[in-house]
Amino acid sequence: MGRIIAVYGAIAGIVVAIGMFVNINFVASHGAMGMVAGYLSMLVALIFVFIGVKRYRDIHLGGVIRFWKAVGVGLGIGLVASLFYVFSWEVYMWRTGGTFMAEYIARTVEDMRAAGKSAAEVAKFSADMGAMAEQYKNPLFRMALTLTEILPVALLVAFVSAALLRRSSFMPATQPRG
Repeated sequence: MGRIIAVYGAIAGIVVAIGMFVNINFVASHGAMGMVAGYLSMLVALIFVFIGVKRYRDIHLGGVIRFWKAVGVGLGIGLVASLFYVFSWEVYMWRTGGTFMAEYIARTVEDMRAAGKSAAEVAKFSADMGAMAEQYKNPLFRMALTLTEILPVALLVAFVSAALLRRSSFMPATQPRG
């Protein structure tokens, strides 16, 4: 089981890291579309949770897996992928000198002003986000916050995969043709 978790978690982690890179460099500047693209890339990467659980069920357990065992394997794969995601974000922060929060706040304030928000709303947002930016300088806080972006998605995918794959009749293992 450990090998399945490590291999499929690493594959999912590499895919999610590539998705993050593409999103940051080509999509993120397009407002809400950046968030949609980010979560879509997480879902694409986390397809490997399903694939890993299915492989474990079919190859190692003879085509039958209990729900909680499948959840455990899926969560393991999802956790490994999540760690890749957090590590990738930390590399991005290091490479950019940690300017993300300042740039995000400036861009959002600019958008708020363009949308006609009141000076009081803009000032409150700036103050709230300024406090958040101070916390964000702490790597442990930042890593925990980054983990909360992907871990709920991984949890959902693990439970859905387990619910589907606990039924041995769902996508049964195929016998090699001889």
